[in-house]
Order: sequence, then structure tokens, then C-alpha cells
Amino acid sequence: MEKSLLALLRSVDTPTVCNAIEVAQGRRGFNGFTRGTMLASDPAAGAMVGYAVTAQIAAVAPPTEDASVIRARRMAYYKAMAEGPRPGVAVVEDLDYPAAIGAYWGEVNTTIHKGFGLSGALTNGVMRDLGDMAPGFPVVAGSIGPSHGYVHVRSVGEPVRIMGLLVRPGDLVHADRHGAVVIPPEVVGGLAAAIAKMQATEQLVLGPARAEGFDFAAFEAAWAAFEAART
Repeated sequence: MEKSLLALLRSVDTPTVCNAIEVAQGRRGFNGFTRGTMLASDPAAGAMVGYAVTAQIAAVAPPTEDASVIRARRMAYYKAMAEGPRPGVAVVEDLDYPAAIGAYWGEVNTTIHKGFGLSGALTNGVMRDLGDMAPGFPVVAGSIGPSHGYVHVRSVGEPVRIMGLLVRPGDLVHADRHGAVVIPPEVVGGLAAAIAKMQATEQLVLGPARAEGFDFAAFEAAWAAFEAART
């Protein structure tokens, strides 16, 4: 990914990217986004952007496999996170959802993954240690909780589902306090122009609405210009 596009994507929120994808596609109906309310470890941190490095975990019940198998899979997980594409985002599905209890994302794992050079983590599972997470490593999670339960890795490098969003290894993910989207590869080349066009179009309404003397007549004129620009 070009550095200029990466910087742009990090500077805008996820709703902007979601709208810009539709601009780039030339139609409404884009549905590659999370559903429901997600929680951000640091709402002011801005967006995480990167290629998905995927895994699945579980924590409600203890693992039934041999301890050596569990340890080998854990090491394979960390190796994948350390050596995956960059920029990268850890995308980890908790198979216990919606009854997830294992806070995989806390002080230890955020520090490790930040050290690996990842941009952040997206999960339908649990986070904790909110005051002690690695600074500059945002986590967008399904819930907050105190325990790690019997947390263990169940798979590495497989497609995962996060709050209704299917994420495949290598997908380009944009996430912030609003949730997450997967950016379709066919729109990446036109995404910067789509963001610029969308922001300029919105200003046709936002500018007048923020000006002195804004009334219905001003709104009607601004909305007509806005609708014309969108067609």
C-alpha cells in the first residue's frame, strides 16, 4: 500500500471509509462492515489500518487437546502475527461469542503485538487492563471483562467472523470506535479520490448549515446542490 494512502486512511474514521467505498463502487449497498455496538480501548486513538492476520480463540471451557498441541498452536499464532503482512491488524474471533469471557487483549498481548509492529487488534471477544494496554495499539472489541478464563488458540490463518463481518487472511481492514470494514481490493486504487469527492459533497450541506442565518430556504438550496452532486 502506498504511504500516502495509508496516511489518508489513518486520518479518517471508519464511517468515512464505508461511505467512500460506495462512492468508489458507484452504488449503495456495500455491506462489508461489523454489526452491533463495539467498544474501543481508546476512542481517541483514531483508526487502525492494515492487512488481516487472523486467528480463532476460545476460553469458556478448557482445551481438550494435548498440552503440546495447544502450545505448538500458540507459538504458530505468535509467529504468524510477527511475520504477517504489514501494515497488519490482528483479527481474532472468539468462538465463545456471544458468551465470551476470555479477555485475550490486555496489557501483555497488546504489548507483544505492538512490539511485533501490528497496527491494532479487532475482535468480537473480550479486552481488559484498560489503563495498562500498550499505548498506540488500539483494540476494538465486543466486550470488556476481568478474566482470561481458559483462553487458548483454536486456529491460525483461517477466515473469521467478527460481529457479522467475514474477514479473510490478507483482507484490508479499517477499524475504529464505530466498528470495522473490509475494503474491497477493487476500490483501493480509487479510494483517495472517492474520499475527497465525498468530503467535498458533504461540505455543500455542512458549510451552509454552520453559517450564520441558516434557515429552511438556505437548507433547500444546499440540499439541492448536495443531491445533484451525488447523482
